[in-house]
Formats: sequence, structure tokens, C-alpha cells
Amino acid sequence: MTLACGLDFGTSNSTLGQVDGSGQPRLLALEGEALTLPSVLFFGFEDDRIHFGRQAVAEYVSGADGRLLRSLKSVLGTSLIGDATRVKARNYGFSEILGIFIGELKRRAEQQVNQTIDSVVCGRPVHFVDDDPVADAAAQQQLETAVRGQGFAHVDFQFEPIAAALDYERQVGGERLALIVDLGGGTSDFSLVRVSPDRARLADRSGDILATAGVHIGGTDFDRLLSMAKVMPELGLGTKTRDGKRHLPVAPYHDLSTWHRINRLYTAQTMRDLRGTWREAQAPERVAMMMELIEDRLGHRLVGAVEAAKIALSDTGSTDFVFPVRDEVIAASMTIGDLEQALSASLARIEATIGETLRRAGVAGSEVDSLILTGGSTQVPAIARRLEALFPAAELVRTDVLGSVGLGLAMDARRKFG
Repeated sequence: MTLACGLDFGTSNSTLGQVDGSGQPRLLALEGEALTLPSVLFFGFEDDRIHFGRQAVAEYVSGADGRLLRSLKSVLGTSLIGDATRVKARNYGFSEILGIFIGELKRRAEQQVNQTIDSVVCGRPVHFVDDDPVADAAAQQQLETAVRGQGFAHVDFQFEPIAAALDYERQVGGERLALIVDLGGGTSDFSLVRVSPDRARLADRSGDILATAGVHIGGTDFDRLLSMAKVMPELGLGTKTRDGKRHLPVAPYHDLSTWHRINRLYTAQTMRDLRGTWREAQAPERVAMMMELIEDRLGHRLVGAVEAAKIALSDTGSTDFVFPVRDEVIAASMTIGDLEQALSASLARIEATIGETLRRAGVAGSEVDSLILTGGSTQVPAIARRLEALFPAAELVRTDVLGSVGLGLAMDARRKFG
């Protein structure tokens, strides 16, 4: 006997759901009792094993020798999909790494239900790549190829915000106009959808989707922006050459703040370039610390510390960022105001995309009955406040921010594959 499932392969976390015998969707436990599996792999050099999820992070944090990879979804539709990363004596292409992670999701799910899962509805953002339909189509094809390569015979796709609407619809008592705001690790998607108990029974819901729009901004971008604003200046970003005629090159700092670009810094050419920058710098001690950080391959750990600081700012007004590099530390004081300032341009793009969603539907903001927030980045207070201010009269619905998409995809899989 085979089963259909819904796969939410996320930039930060992934889930896999199915509809049970009573017709209710549920998420399958993927790591112990946890219903999410962080989208992280760690290639252990000491034990020659591939670790996944929380275990991957634990191995990395413990100081085990190896290679950490995360934000895997971010490479879809980009030139990085053709790149490879070296793991000891072997090169792994990013498309192969995607397959390894998805295959592990499938294996864990099948082990739990003790059945083969051969049909899947995969979630996808409204736009994998902004303003580039060719690259966007290529991204979906790349994901489909990776999924089929793991033994899924039947593969379909559904927009992630529509999946969140399907989950929300189970609790409504009448017809409502809902704006689904899905802010994930890599993308922000928006959909205006009519929902009601009667519509929930329809197989074809295309007429209820009034408009969709999306922008390639998410939680990993927020981490990068906070890092560039508050951490990278401690390593020399924004400082000038000794003659005062030009600023230091920005590209290495951008790469060091971006998860899926960090491995590109671990080359002899990068170190030669940085040595040249160090010789010219007004503040050579800052560049020297950056060189030490890269030599010790601490890039991913640094970005993880920035992410932790961002999360801390969700609960408190300020936090002290301290990150050791050999005998020194990178130290910076961060406030919620710093975070809001760092995110201001991104928040403006998010607001503009919401406005475009309303314009496409021919709907005024005052007509929106429900504002449905899903995706981990909706928990950042600066973002939630901006969204609530846009729709003060709408009911604010906070879903299971990490699980609602997977539940909705499971329902869609049941509808499509039986």
C-alpha cells in the first residue's frame, strides 16, 4: 500500500504531512518527537557520516570537524545550483545535496508510517526568483528532479500560502476574505483567498484565489542585513584604505553574511585577496580578525550567532553580541531599533508586494477580514507590527507558523492523489 503526502521543504525547516484515516491532516515526526526537521546537513569528517537537522547543528556546535550546509532551498534557480562543495576527497553538487536531504525526509517518514510514500505535493513559494520567470520555472524543475530522484513517482506543486489557507479554512464558520502572509526563511509570499466551510469541500479552488504575489526576501536575508549593519563593520566593512581614497571591497563581507556563499571564501585566492586588503587598510587589525575567522572556518557559526541575536531581539529591546575569534572577540551592542533600521528597505519591499497583491485583486485593505500569519519570520516583532498597522480592522490569525503549510499540503495531496 502507498501513501500521498505534503512536503514543505523550507529554507530553515522542513515538514512532511499526511491525512490520517479520520480525514484529519497531521505532521509526521521527523526527528525524535519533533514535527520539523531543520534543513541542515553536516558532513562529519571524523565519523564519515551525514547528520541531519538538530543533530547536524549539534555536531557542528560541538566543534566536530566537518562541513555544515543549510539554507539549501536558496540555491534553487540560481547559478549556485551548478556548484559543488568539497567534502574530504569528494565533490558534492548542490543538486545532489538537495536529493540527499529530501531522501532522508522520505526515509524517516516511511519508517514512521511503515508504508511506502510514492505521491507528493510539494510546496513552492510564489516566486523562487523575483522578476525572472525562466529562472523561476528552472527552480521548480530542479526541485522536482530532486524529489523524483528519491523515488516519488507522482509529484505536484502547490503555492505555500495557498496551503496555509487550506489549513486555516478548517476553523472558519463563514465566508471570509483572507490575506495569507507567509514569511519564511528565503521568501515572502502573499495571497488573497476567499475561504469558507462550503468552499473547503471543492476540489478546484482556483476561482477562490483572487491574487498572489511574492518577493525573494526572508529570514536568512534579515540575518544577513543585521550582520552587515552591526557585525561586519567590526571586521572592516565601511572602513577605507590607508590613503583614504576608497572603501574596502564589500563582496567578502556580503559572502561572509550569507549562509550559502560562505564556502566560497574558504579558498587560497580569497586569502591572497584579503592579505592585499589588509596591507592597504586603515584598520588592518579588523581585516586581520576576518582573515583569522575565515582561516578557522567560523563563517557559518558566525551567521548562526547573528541569527540567535535576531531571535533574542524578538523578546527584548537589546542584546550584546559577543563572538570569539582566537584570542579576540567580535563585540557589538544591538537594539530592536538597529534591527528595524537594518530591515527597513526589506520591509518596504514587503509592504509594496502586499500592495501589489491587493491591486491585482482589485481589493481595498479595509475589505480584508483575516490576516493570517505563517512562517517563522512573522514572529519578528518589527515585522508583525508593520503588518498589523496595514490592516488594523482585520482579525489577526497566528497559525502554527512552522506547520500550517505542511498540513495544508497534506490536504491538497489527499485531494489530488486520493
